[in-house]
Amino acid sequence: MTFPWPARTTSLVVVALMAGVLVSDVAGIPGCGSSCKTATATAAATAAAPAMPEPPLLGVTPFDQAEGVNPLSPVDATVVDGKIVSASLVDDWGNVVNGEVAPDGLSWHPTERLNFSRNYTLKVNSKGNSGVPLSRTSTFSTLVPDNFAHPYLEVQGGFAIHEDQRYGIGTVIAAHFDEAITDKALAEKNMIVRTEPAVQGSWFWVSDTVAHWRPEHYYAPGTRVSVNINTFGLKLGEGLYGQADAAANFTIGDAHVAIANDLTKQVSVFDNGQLVRTMPTSMGRGGTSLIGGKTFSWWTPAGVYVVLDKSEVVTMDSTTYGIPLGSADSYKRKIGFATRISLDGIYLHQLDDTVWAQGNTNLSHGCLNLSGENAKWYFNFTQPGDIIEVRYTGGPPLSIAQGGDWTVPWGEWLAGSALTPGPVPAPMPAKSVTPAPGP
Repeated sequence: MTFPWPARTTSLVVVALMAGVLVSDVAGIPGCGSSCKTATATAAATAAAPAMPEPPLLGVTPFDQAEGVNPLSPVDATVVDGKIVSASLVDDWGNVVNGEVAPDGLSWHPTERLNFSRNYTLKVNSKGNSGVPLSRTSTFSTLVPDNFAHPYLEVQGGFAIHEDQRYGIGTVIAAHFDEAITDKALAEKNMIVRTEPAVQGSWFWVSDTVAHWRPEHYYAPGTRVSVNINTFGLKLGEGLYGQADAAANFTIGDAHVAIANDLTKQVSVFDNGQLVRTMPTSMGRGGTSLIGGKTFSWWTPAGVYVVLDKSEVVTMDSTTYGIPLGSADSYKRKIGFATRISLDGIYLHQLDDTVWAQGNTNLSHGCLNLSGENAKWYFNFTQPGDIIEVRYTGGPPLSIAQGGDWTVPWGEWLAGSALTPGPVPAPMPAKSVTPAPGP
């Protein structure tokens, strides 16, 4: 068969191309000499196409539509094979939660904590190393507790801690919660007290809502104390979560120790170990009385007290303790330069009416009577947390319910911690008799 010229030309081209392929296939075979050739044009034609650019891998926490997220849970974004360009976290009230991108651009996290009972939207924008962008959005809701526990920090006596106030060497820290704490161990692990210089100390749970902290021994003057109650977000009971944190800092002042000796009827006052004043006193007359079905004690309990607060004038009224006016043991009068040293109202105070008995005879309902001059001097000298040791008096000793934290032996104090092995002992009961301190 004969082909027209164009057809013959096409056939020759096809044959030539086929021959080129065959030459390429045998190139490099042993025995193939210099006459073997490679068809480079064919190799270029069959080279692999370039890969398409890929986006980064971007992860966000919590996942989208998550519910019941604890505000303490991690909230973040991380990227692989790329960088985070921007991120925003906003709650359903329109509040923006500040955050920051890590210096290497590989992660983002909030710099503020979240709140309970809120809906949040997290938007993250990233760009891959190839230049391809990728964005993710996560909308989630935080935990709605059944109840909250709010902490408050005070010194013994119920007063807030002030950083510019100097406190005595016997200062007791009080952590109050407005709800009963079931998981005291978890709470206590997050109730941090640091001192400089370091001292050994411990918490003691006075009740389900109150814990006290003190060192084993009195502080040294100049000790700096820092307290942090980090209970926000902690599950402190069934359906009960910490609502907030609390923090306080203070400094210990000079070492003021007063020793009231019932054998001598004298109060010896020491300033940093040096005796600076001796004051005659008249303390509780002793004995008890049954009034209105209650038994009242007239002793000044022996034990270690601390100065709680003071006032230039205090109205002492027996009716506040259940002793009606008109009875043999009733009283109501204004008293000057009164320094309170117990939770149930024992004071060192002015009472010139008993100057004749001060130093020789006990006449009071429980307070320590002083002359006007001595009461004013001690009033101006003392600071909250100063120590008063009452020795050799009769009657029951000072109880922790009265503020006698330092009267509790150290071993018993440690046993009152929720972190001490074994069960936490029941709170110490109040005295069976009702103290009724007064003039």
